[in-house]
Amino acid sequence: MKKIFPVLIIVLTVLLTGIKILNPKTIDARTEVTFWTLQMSDFSSYMNEIISEFETANPDIKIKWIDVPFSEGEKRTLASVLSDNPPDLINLNPDFSALLAQKGALYEIDTDLMKEFNQEIINSLKYNGKLYLIPWYATSAVTIYNKDLVKKAGVKVPQTYEQMAEISPQIRKTGAYAMLPNITENDTMLRILNKYGVNSYENINSPKAVQVFDFFQRLYNNDLIPKESITQTHREALEKYMAEQIVFFQSGANFLNMIKENAPSTYAKTDVAPQFKGELGQNDFSMMNFIIPLKAAHKDEALKFALFITNEKNQLKLAKLTNILATNDNALKNNFYREYAQDDLIAKARVISAQQLSHISPALKTNRNQKDINTLINTAVQEVLLRKNATQTILDSVAKNWKDLNN
Repeated sequence: MKKIFPVLIIVLTVLLTGIKILNPKTIDARTEVTFWTLQMSDFSSYMNEIISEFETANPDIKIKWIDVPFSEGEKRTLASVLSDNPPDLINLNPDFSALLAQKGALYEIDTDLMKEFNQEIINSLKYNGKLYLIPWYATSAVTIYNKDLVKKAGVKVPQTYEQMAEISPQIRKTGAYAMLPNITENDTMLRILNKYGVNSYENINSPKAVQVFDFFQRLYNNDLIPKESITQTHREALEKYMAEQIVFFQSGANFLNMIKENAPSTYAKTDVAPQFKGELGQNDFSMMNFIIPLKAAHKDEALKFALFITNEKNQLKLAKLTNILATNDNALKNNFYREYAQDDLIAKARVISAQQLSHISPALKTNRNQKDINTLINTAVQEVLLRKNATQTILDSVAKNWKDLNN
């Protein structure tokens, strides 16, 4: 018997091993959720910690994290969503997410599960009254300004675009411009128009729209904004700010670090204020979110993980690493978003940005063929500023072409 017992143990071990080889599911029977992010590899320690905590709390779920380069995000997402085996949870921007929602490719999110989030953000993300996006983090531009040049010009920091225009002649006497508005870059002009209630082909040729376009034409023709305003980008506006060639720079709080590192003398003269407002008084913002493809194999598990990564604790943890804005309402009530030391400029900008999220309606909605619409608007800006035709005639053409794109 003493000799037989060890032999039996060996036989049983071999048999069990053979069973595992024949049936790999016995090795790991957990549900595997495939999770894509956009260029988050710099925060791999944070991501791995979150995943580990979730898997510990949910031992029946395994998260397979794949980080996708930002430049490939839309292309790879579209290809995967059209396939029969897409990832279960994908990190995207709202514009492309809305496009997928319009195509009926996304899983609808129960709004009852979204009560912890900033409700203005949730309402802004709805498409035809339904929600398909889970907000992750946001940014809301502040006005970064050169306080020495403001003092030299003898003016006050403006709160609106109209006030900025009023003080621009005084600022020009210092040798600088008030700002470089980048009004032909991406959807910049559309975001400004939205602050005046212009947001569709139905009112893009309205008297209000003509007024906004002509407003920038007057600034341009009177040399109150640089001629490069119709060609240069946000990056070039940053360079002009660091060189003290413009006084006001509208951007996220994260750009303060770039100014501090690359132009310390300018940073020493820098302060921050709320972003410029339009007629409606709301604030502009940008965001990143999660989507669950309609064809995803593990929708419930993906949603559970998305709600975990966007809870109060985990959003705050990410915010303290990156200086972004949380979208979880409880996180936004944290002192991290409410208090700052007088000499902490970055914290001051963060608090201002967070406060702005309480007034973002009406937010700019993404349309079908958004990139083509952006091109229509940006071409119109160039034509108006260069006096290619009467503003009304140009915008009547935009309205017709925009309507055609929507049909």
